[in-house]
Amino acid sequence: MLLAGDAAHIHPPAGGQGLNLGLQDAVNLGWKLAARVRGWAPETLLDTYETERRPVAADVLQNTRAQVALASADPGARAVRGLLTELMGFDEVNRRLIEKITATAIRYDFGHGPDLLGRRLRDVGLAQGRLYDRLRRGRGLVLDRTGRLTPGGWSDRVGLVTDPGAALDAPAVLLRPDGHVAWAGEHQRDLDGHLARWFGEPHRT
Repeated sequence: MLLAGDAAHIHPPAGGQGLNLGLQDAVNLGWKLAARVRGWAPETLLDTYETERRPVAADVLQNTRAQVALASADPGARAVRGLLTELMGFDEVNRRLIEKITATAIRYDFGHGPDLLGRRLRDVGLAQGRLYDRLRRGRGLVLDRTGRLTPGGWSDRVGLVTDPGAALDAPAVLLRPDGHVAWAGEHQRDLDGHLARWFGEPHRT
């Protein structure tokens, strides 16, 4: 059984974060179910839905509870609101709060790697078009600045954009269909291992 949205998590409506959370659940789960239907999903792919989304839901629950508590007329809550108002004078605090409310700070645990690993890559400009336009096709994507990499045997489910001028903090990245960075590096063998991890066995020609 797979649960998503309000069927999986109920919390205070502060900030409208429940809607965001439900949509993100659907995006995370949708491409994995499609991979299963099409027959190329790795054995454990559907299991990653819970391991990735449960911590996010728990964090949103804690966040919305805090917002409800801050809205209280209790003197203690008023004192905390005053302190928070002062702290919001700092750019770093504002940035962190915005990331929390908009869910742009989500980072799935994909193991050791650079800071962008597990994060949803921003919509960077490309020599031709925008990154997110390429992700609307429901496929993975290798975004390569080196000109040396290829999805090879996974080209039926993973696209390739070679763009030396792409604004990346890595030589190349592998993006899942939901836009999260599944790998960052520059070596083909390493890329192939992560292609197999997320996109199953390569097709045989």
